[in-house]
Amino acid sequence: MINMIQYLEKNPSLVPLLKEKKASLVGVTELEQKAILDSFDEKFSSESLIWF
Repeated sequence: MINMIQYLEKNPSLVPLLKEKKASLVGVTELEQKAILDSFDEKFSSESLIWF
């Protein structure tokens, strides 16, 4: 799954297509795909989190 996230980081134009269900990730379950897409959502972005 890490490889998929790295690929999407290099190809960010695919993220909206995945969110709109115009594309899919072969070999990835629906739950895994949701987790991957959530990682690209701004409110879950590590840049907006403060770690203590």
